[in-house]
Amino acid sequence: SSRVVEIQSQMSERAVELLGLPEDRPCLLLDVGCGSGLSGDYISSEGHYWIGMDISPAMLDVAVEREVEGDLLLADVGHGIPFRPGMFDGCISISAVQWLCNADKKSHSPPKRLYRFFSTLYTALARGSRAVLQLYPENSEQLELITAQAMRAGFTGGMVVDYPNSTKAKKFFLCLFVGASGTLPKGLGTECADGEEVHQAKFTNERMRFRNAKGKSVKKSRDWILEKKERRRRQGKEVRADTKYTGRKRRPRF
Repeated sequence: SSRVVEIQSQMSERAVELLGLPEDRPCLLLDVGCGSGLSGDYISSEGHYWIGMDISPAMLDVAVEREVEGDLLLADVGHGIPFRPGMFDGCISISAVQWLCNADKKSHSPPKRLYRFFSTLYTALARGSRAVLQLYPENSEQLELITAQAMRAGFTGGMVVDYPNSTKAKKFFLCLFVGASGTLPKGLGTECADGEEVHQAKFTNERMRFRNAKGKSVKKSRDWILEKKERRRRQGKEVRADTKYTGRKRRPRF
């Protein structure tokens, strides 16, 4: 329907805006879950080039019929992004990434598929570029699963929420940085009545001071223990709740 097309175009426009592309040159973008190429049309109209990936042959047939300007690839992004390192100046995805949370086959493990997607996407993106993934999460667990796997793959950044106080207009954009971490853009409509901002979840490098040269947390430190517990929780294991005593040093005489 035309309403869907309109919303899709608005979200594509916002996603490209959040990429913060250089103005002086055309860029090559990856469109994950490109469907019939609606976001691609916007990318082309801005003077950029794109390659679209989608799992649905029917949708890609529509894109071919519409004679979109981008190149199209039929593929499951849960198997990874099959492009050479540093090839893309950015990646956008409109309402697609949440599908990786579903286990459609017995062999599907959502955390593994998400990690495969994010780690290969990280490699395919040029240093200093961004990926902006608009998604419809089913619940906060899904959001956490997706974000955790993105961070595990090396991305920094976090969730930008547009119009957080509106049920209809609220939109989630996972805004990810490759290499040099930027500042997270502000969500639209996040100013409260009195001009104060709504603070959003940020996933930044704040924990870096606990890390050693290899980027791992110092063994047996509180951070190391919390990360280990978090990993176990994600694997669905029974883990005790975190308290202020977690990882606290015991005195020599106990």
